[in-house]
This record gives sequence, structure tokens and C-alpha cells, in this order.
Amino acid sequence: MRLQCEVEVLSRLLPTCGLRGRGRAARALVSLGRPPGAAGAGIYLMVCTARDRGGARYKVQQNVERLFTRFVEDGKATVRLREPAVDLCLSKANVINLKTFLSAVRLAHQGSDAGVLPLSPLVPAKNSDVEKPKTKMIITSRRDYPLTKSFPFSLEHLQTSYCKLARIDARVLCLKKLRKLDLSHNHIKQLPATLGDLVCLQELDLHDNHLEAFSGALCTSGLQKSLQVLDLSQNQIQALPLEFCQLRGLVRLRLDDNALLRLPCRIGQLGRLRFLSAARNKLPFLPSDFRKLSLENLDLFGNPFEQPNPLVPNIQLKIPSTLLECAARATVNHRIPYGCHLLPSHLCKDLEVAKTCRCGSACLSSFIQITVTMNLHHVAHAVVLVDNMGGTDAPVLCYFCSLGCYSQFLDRHLQSNG
Repeated sequence: MRLQCEVEVLSRLLPTCGLRGRGRAARALVSLGRPPGAAGAGIYLMVCTARDRGGARYKVQQNVERLFTRFVEDGKATVRLREPAVDLCLSKANVINLKTFLSAVRLAHQGSDAGVLPLSPLVPAKNSDVEKPKTKMIITSRRDYPLTKSFPFSLEHLQTSYCKLARIDARVLCLKKLRKLDLSHNHIKQLPATLGDLVCLQELDLHDNHLEAFSGALCTSGLQKSLQVLDLSQNQIQALPLEFCQLRGLVRLRLDDNALLRLPCRIGQLGRLRFLSAARNKLPFLPSDFRKLSLENLDLFGNPFEQPNPLVPNIQLKIPSTLLECAARATVNHRIPYGCHLLPSHLCKDLEVAKTCRCGSACLSSFIQITVTMNLHHVAHAVVLVDNMGGTDAPVLCYFCSLGCYSQFLDRHLQSNG
């Protein structure tokens, strides 16, 4: 059996101080087998590197002192030999292949029948076997999609488009070094929570799939800091979760050609966002937090925006204010720290979506809501026309905590349009 990984050979006969200056592991091909032409010979491990393609051999039977497998899920393990007294430190290996390899080494050490072991001829490695790890793979047809071979553990960029995938391959979720994952033009309906374990992922392309949701769990996973580019266009998403705005690293976001009825109410928290496209959805208006964005490019073409009418308010005032409303307003207005360990979880969730009045005061469930016109150039340098009439205005929600605040706004509005 052969395993491609990085290997570092450490002698245990060196003094402790000598082990502190460990060298860098080298890309290697580790083989388990017999020397060619030696049917009765023992089973050996052979480590071939680019500098030593002939390989160094180590006897296995009754010679393995211990296998260290605590970090095997990270593609790491150590084989400790008795003679010579060395540790073979394996890293950056494919997890599935590594587990199979270690099982074979354990059986060989115990003297199992060689006929049941996946042995390989111990021959010098080719240049291609120990060359620089593959970091990019592009697959654009079902015919070329690997069904039996594993993906290289070293991949940083993987594209599997037009492969008719109904779900994300579990083997892809083991590629911890992935920075760019392109799964566009497939049939994916749901995203696994383990996608959030790809903590290095910066670009995720899910364009043209069958997604109906983007889970909140992904927004609070490792993607929260790493993800910079997200393409969810041409899916069937109607709403994004509240947690979506915790993807604070987003710079580019594409939501075109979905069925979005609203954008996340806290979208203004995406402070690094520079490119936003949500064309051809079903947005009737924009959330009030939209005003906080600072974009370079914005495209909202083809949405059925409502005609703003500040004179027709949606009054949700509760007079007198409930105790819950007073407590919530005081918590937000005075910036009192809160959390689920102090307040009921449902109240914490309500506080996260508290509305903000023009006066700066917060309101929870007691408010007056209207839509007003906003020129999109206030939040973006370049704006694609909202409609075929050449407009760049869109309706945005506006909230008031009391009749007094609404009256003041209305007076100014009528004077400016008088």
C-alpha cells in the first residue's frame, strides 16, 4: 500500500535539546510491502522523497513500538519503531487513506498473513509521486468526477461544476485547506453543517443549484471569519437567516435570481461588504439597516419595489408600553450588556432585531413603520438601474418609537414637499 503525505524522521537517540530544532517535513511516498524479488523477505516501510527517490527502508514485523493516532482526523499520525529508534511523523495525508494505511501497518507488525495485506512492491518513487502537492482541481462534467479516488488532501481550489451533484460529497468536507470551493451548476438542495468546518474557505460558489435556505449554523461556524465571497444566485431561497449578518468577512455577495422576500434586517453589520447583487428577486422594500452599507457596486434591478407612502403608516404602538418593551428599550438605549446567561433566550433574540427610531431610541414590538424613498447612491458608488425607467431610488423601511417622533418627521416631510 502507498500513502502520499509529508514525512519527518526523528531519531529518539538524539538528546532532548536536539529535538527542539525539528526540520521541516518533506513531501514523500510511504509504501508498505516487500522488496522486489524477495518473496520470503519481511515486510518493510519505505519512505521516498524528492531528494531520495530510492527510499529508506524500515522493518515492520514485531518492530512497531507504538502508533500515535490522536490527530488522525487532521491527517496526522506517528509510527514509532524500535530498531532503528526513530519516529516517522506523517502529516498532510488523506484521512481515509491514512486510517487504512495505519491498520495495515498494525497487522503487519502483528505478523498477519501477507496475503490479506495491501502490500506494494518497494521500488524507487517516480518524480510525479513526490512532486509538489496538488492545490487546484477543476472538474466540469459528471464523467470526470472521481468516484473511487480520493481528492488530494492538499487542495486549496476545487471546482466541481455540471456534475449533477444532489449533495456535497463528504470527501470534499475533509479538505481542510480549501480556500475556494465552486459547486455551481449542480442539483444541491441542502448544505451540511460540516461545511462550516472548512475554516480556511474564502470563496464559496453555489450558483445555479436547488437551495431553498442558507442555514444559520453555517453563519456562526468557522465561515464567520474566513468567508469573503459568496454566490447564492439562481437558487430558490426566500429568506436569509438573522445570523447571516454574522458573516462579517463578506466582501462580495450575489443573491440574484432567487425568491427573496426580504433582506436580513441587520445587513448593515456587513461592514466589509463592497459588492452586492440581489437582482430579479421579490423584494418589496429594503430594511432600515441598509442605510449603513458602504458599497462600491450595487445591483437591485428587477425587484417589485412598492411605491413609498410616508402618509400611510403601519402603527404597531402599544400604549401604555409593556414592561417587556420598557426593559428592552432600556437595555439597548443604555447599552447594558446582556446574554442568554442573564436573560431568556427568546428576549435576547428579540433584542438582536430591535428597531431604531430616527431619534436614536430603540423599539422592540411597539413602533410605527413607514417606507421612504432612498437614492441608492447614498450607499453605493456604482448603482445598476432599479427599473427600465432609469431610476436609482428604492423604498426603505423607517421606524418611529412614538407618535411624537413620527409627527416631527411628517412635518419636515410635508414642508420639503410643500
